[in-house]
Amino acid sequence: MSALAHPLAANLVQSVDWLAIAPPTLTAVVGLAVLVADLFLPEAKKPLLGWVSVAGLAAAALLLLPLLGHDRSTFCLTGTTRACSYTADRFTLVVQFLVLAGALLTALLSVTTLKDGNRRYPQGEFWFLLLSSAAGAALLPASRDLATLIVALEVASLPAFALVGIRHGDKRSSEAALKFFLSSVTATAVSLLGVSFVYATTGSLYLTQVADRIQHVDGQLHTLAQTGVVLTLVGFAFKTAAVPFHFWVPDTYVGAPLPIAAYLSVVGKAVGFSGLILVTVVAFPSYADVWGPALAALAALTMTVGNVAALRQQATRAYSAVRLLAWSSVGQAGYLLVPIAAAGYTDDAQKVVGSTVAYALMYAAVNLGAFAVAAAVARTARLNRISDYRGLYARNPLAALLLAFFLLCLAGLPPGIIGLFAKVTVFSAAVDAGLGWLAVVMAVNVVIALYYYLQWTALLFRAPEGEPARHRLPAPLTAALALTGTLGIVLSGAPQLVLRFAATGLF
Repeated sequence: MSALAHPLAANLVQSVDWLAIAPPTLTAVVGLAVLVADLFLPEAKKPLLGWVSVAGLAAAALLLLPLLGHDRSTFCLTGTTRACSYTADRFTLVVQFLVLAGALLTALLSVTTLKDGNRRYPQGEFWFLLLSSAAGAALLPASRDLATLIVALEVASLPAFALVGIRHGDKRSSEAALKFFLSSVTATAVSLLGVSFVYATTGSLYLTQVADRIQHVDGQLHTLAQTGVVLTLVGFAFKTAAVPFHFWVPDTYVGAPLPIAAYLSVVGKAVGFSGLILVTVVAFPSYADVWGPALAALAALTMTVGNVAALRQQATRAYSAVRLLAWSSVGQAGYLLVPIAAAGYTDDAQKVVGSTVAYALMYAAVNLGAFAVAAAVARTARLNRISDYRGLYARNPLAALLLAFFLLCLAGLPPGIIGLFAKVTVFSAAVDAGLGWLAVVMAVNVVIALYYYLQWTALLFRAPEGEPARHRLPAPLTAALALTGTLGIVLSGAPQLVLRFAATGLF
């Protein structure tokens, strides 16, 4: 009895690498501190909570620097079998940077939104939920077992439901949160069923052990293992807004506070794609014949549905600008799925998925910038219609030029060089993997997207209706615009900063 208990105790008692887990841990600690401080601060002082949250996210992002160049792991099995639950490798650090930077820009946008909200937002709860979601999103790319993956996915998701419906007295916001919650919970339940099937066939939850053991499952359990693989992917496909798991996106983006819509479009996608990469490339590489064709079909369907729906948006419809960005994000999700699908057809799958991360970094910078401009316009045009952007250059030249640049990046046209190069790397991944048909579908969709991106861009420079009224933007909103604009311009001037991930891989 004691001989059996000794190795078990050895596995349970181990040191924790606090530096490796510092970024998500600090984010969570700051979230708890903000929630407690909210109990004691008078109403006039509560805007300080926003700046504490911004500082906490910035500090968490800076904690990534000591981890560069080192692969660190913790919460590991000891003894002859080496498997860890948390790994801070190159892939983890890149995605954590995307998550924390995206959450930081969301926080800057939220400072202005909460100030303009006339106490419709409970500030302490808002910042606690945002930081909690960011902590879960930062944990997910480091997760190396299926249990931690699902827990991180839910920690990132559950606060997001509340954030969507946090606006007091807004029926549309409550309905959006309920739709988001019900559809997400269903997808998570399906994923948990898949994880249970995988565990039943392999006897392990660690990704590396699953990858080894699932190749040698008994013939009678082969169908169960295949079913587990497919069902496990569902929850992550939902987070990426892949068709047919996309139906929550437009109403949720419209009903949510605009900074939260921006957060879901970038950080929510980062969560989904990092999870998909881990379960496909790391845990289930031997089942590439199952998930490769499935993801290729999802990619084609997602980009087509997203772009066609964006094309049909009416400029005078209420919230049409947000709806167009929502459908555009669905289309962009299709492009992001292409390299992951291509990984199922190549021998070096871990290198191919670098194209997804390179594209995601470009998309995050410019899409957050587009939402920042939308937030600026929404301060004077509450319905945020595309037609409200007519003559924006006459009212706010800098905002108009930045939005035009962001839209051209998303379209893949100069001077948005980073958008063009990112699309080329994704296109090349499909061609190199022998998915010529998928490359053709992508090319057609890029042409479709050009129409609505250029139509919106042209509208910015048309003569305004009536006398243009200039409005000064608040400092946090100006800072968000400056950061996203600078990042987009730098990446267009030096695209190799992110495109090298497509060439060298991430693992």
